[in-house]
Amino acid sequence: MKYDPQRVESKWQAYWEKEGLFKSIEDPSKEKYYLLEMFPYPSGRIHIGHVRNYTIGDVVARYMRMRGKNVLHPMGWDAFGMPAENAAIENNTHPAKWTFDNIAAMKKQLKRMGFSYDWDRELATCDPGYYRWEQLIFLKMYKKGLAYKRKTHVNWCESCQSVLANEQVEDGRCWRHPDREVTIKEMDSWFLKITEYADEILDYCERLPGWPERVLTMQRNWIGKSHGAIIRFPLDGSDEVIETFTTRQDTVYGATFLCFAPEHPLVNEIVKGLPQEKEVTDFVERTLKMDSYMRTADLTAKEGVFTGRYCVNPATGEKIPIFVANFVLFEYGTGAIMAVPTHDQRDFEFAKKYGLKLRVVIQPPDGTLDEETMGEAYVGEGTLVNSGPFNDQRNLGALDSIAEYLESKGMGYKTENFRIRDWGISRQRYWGAPIPIIYCDRCGTVPVPEEDLPVVLPLDLDMRPNGGSPLPFEPSFYETTCPTCKGEARRETDTMDTFVESSWYFDRYTCPDYDKGPLDSKRVDYWMPVDQYIGGIEHAILHLLYSRFYTRVLRDFGYLKVAEPFTKLLTQGMVCKETQECEKHGLLYPSEVKDGRCVHCQAQAKTGNIVKMSKSKRNVVDPQELIDQYGADTLRMFCLFASPPDRDLEWSNQGVEGSHRFLNRLWRLVGDHLEGLQGVASYKGQGALSEPLEALHRKTHQTIKKVTGDIENRFHFNTAIAAIMELVNEINQFLNSEEEKDEVAWSVIREAVEYGVVLLSPVVPHITEELWGMLGHKKSLVEVPWPQHSEEALRVQKRVIVLQVNGKLRSRIEVPVSYSEDEIEAEALADERVQRFTEGKAIRKVIVVRKKLVNVVV
Repeated sequence: MKYDPQRVESKWQAYWEKEGLFKSIEDPSKEKYYLLEMFPYPSGRIHIGHVRNYTIGDVVARYMRMRGKNVLHPMGWDAFGMPAENAAIENNTHPAKWTFDNIAAMKKQLKRMGFSYDWDRELATCDPGYYRWEQLIFLKMYKKGLAYKRKTHVNWCESCQSVLANEQVEDGRCWRHPDREVTIKEMDSWFLKITEYADEILDYCERLPGWPERVLTMQRNWIGKSHGAIIRFPLDGSDEVIETFTTRQDTVYGATFLCFAPEHPLVNEIVKGLPQEKEVTDFVERTLKMDSYMRTADLTAKEGVFTGRYCVNPATGEKIPIFVANFVLFEYGTGAIMAVPTHDQRDFEFAKKYGLKLRVVIQPPDGTLDEETMGEAYVGEGTLVNSGPFNDQRNLGALDSIAEYLESKGMGYKTENFRIRDWGISRQRYWGAPIPIIYCDRCGTVPVPEEDLPVVLPLDLDMRPNGGSPLPFEPSFYETTCPTCKGEARRETDTMDTFVESSWYFDRYTCPDYDKGPLDSKRVDYWMPVDQYIGGIEHAILHLLYSRFYTRVLRDFGYLKVAEPFTKLLTQGMVCKETQECEKHGLLYPSEVKDGRCVHCQAQAKTGNIVKMSKSKRNVVDPQELIDQYGADTLRMFCLFASPPDRDLEWSNQGVEGSHRFLNRLWRLVGDHLEGLQGVASYKGQGALSEPLEALHRKTHQTIKKVTGDIENRFHFNTAIAAIMELVNEINQFLNSEEEKDEVAWSVIREAVEYGVVLLSPVVPHITEELWGMLGHKKSLVEVPWPQHSEEALRVQKRVIVLQVNGKLRSRIEVPVSYSEDEIEAEALADERVQRFTEGKAIRKVIVVRKKLVNVVV
């Protein structure tokens, strides 16, 4: 019978669903294993990146289930977000319809891949039954001071018509619209106080051995903890005090000017009515159009403008000028810095440019610095000078004493600073979870009563052509009654950043039907944390950092017992493919190239660089076309065999065809030898084996050990598959040999075939289920335990061989019993003592006697 993947795969997918084999139920008597891949945005069709990610997860889930673990492997939809709005405008439809249509299409595709999901736990974050609990958590955070609203300068994307978090700005551009520069706007925004947990999140980076060090390093750098001091500079002619943060309080006596970030709220206030006001305002507007990365880059010119105001250096008592500078960021420290040009290169360049005063306060151990002749800042260690009571002390040794001195004078104090800022979650978009806040002219900001949740996003609104949210223009949504005074009030029309939804969905999977609160403690305590999380490295800061924060909030509210959501993390590599281009028609899709030529003009298509698959590069491959042509098992196998999961996968049509050929070869191995295989039981160690059978038996158990180790310890599915391929080759070699195929031989062959099928089942579950049934088994492979290798089978038996030269005993060697006469002869001639007695002599012949004796005639 010919291998028909479409028939086989649809048969077994229907069987698994009918029998409910992937449903998960809490069982305290069994060890749990929670396997999760990052859930997808319902964009309409799955892509190869999805296939690879979810296939990796499915292999682990199936393997752990066969190892006896109680496996939870759910799937759902990150369903809110801007792309749905954009698609709705482009296609003249509603975001809800577009989203749910896409969910239905993608769910069908995922099922067609044979992934072992518990679909009873499916959730979509745009469901009011999901985001009502998110709104409740927001209210609890608001009451605890962890959610607050303030006026701030925000990142604004004109294409998104929305605010972006700092983490969503890449090189000054929107992470979703790389062609669109982000601008800065001042507006009221809601924030979640992630900084409250920055210390704990940073400390726990040392307690995540199952995470890639690369990800942890990225998170440590983003949190950016530094030790230093707040130093207060009184504003001259005012009661106002300007606070600066520095890690170099040892240089405070050398501070000769102060710089504000352009966004600092004091800037407009201190220049108001001064001759410098317009110049400062123009500089601020111009600078804020640059992204923070470019403003602080080494190659960017250091620019600033004098405000016309002065402050007082609290250590020296002298008046120093105040500038606004492009290299100072409001996000770091206090948004104001004391500038010490002699001991900071950036400050040195700025001072030289604007003719500002220099004062040396650290002399190096091997020379004397002079402000008049310095060509660059001195940033090394040394001895303090011009530093009042701290003269002649080592500069780094005086850090604490200077901070304590400042504190004793009320001029500063020691502190820690974090680069990370609070998480801005306000989005001026429609397709998101409403923020449960009401504004009343009499009562101010009022939280929506918990009993009135959820604040439901209305689905009967038309999208605005410019992409803006319709919520602020829809009285039926924003007009409401104040819960406190019962007067007229207005709802908040901002919606939450979609990263809020993805920061706790993995908790809700444990109890998606629970309606008494966000989480059922009994079930969430059984399943959490996630044992293995799988997703892209691009989420190292955004999603993963937010999830770690949100998990701690839920812990402190009593919903969870764990601090960390994910015990182990695998960041899979990208799927890459070469581009193809026509001189006339530009970049071409694979379907636009036939026999190496452009289908539009028949010109030779030029092969370009290998880059990440993307629609913009037109090098995407449609998984559905491959499934229709080869079947899901072939696609699964190629994605796992072509590369280790943590490395990039280079797409190869030949590789796909090779995987399909192997599955056909496996099918024929069973189908062509059914009579012999069905007539015996699998070998269980009964009876002696010939050397060839012993070798096949040993290879079988070597393969079990190899595959188990590759999956369990390293997730190296490619080498595991290669080992199974070697076993299949050895089985075929034995079948094609002249060795006798008696009952014992067939039992050893059956053992090898059965174990090969079982080992391959997590990778290609459909064909292996069919072959398992053809071998006479009634139970599904899903319910078959993972095999254990036999140490006895791995032991290589050896025999002693006597070595003679011209009939005289010269040596003895040990060789495996499976060695052929040719292999024994080679070992004999390589023996050191035999070589000594044959050196310089012609070897006439070598006689091997019954694999017991070798006589070398010279």
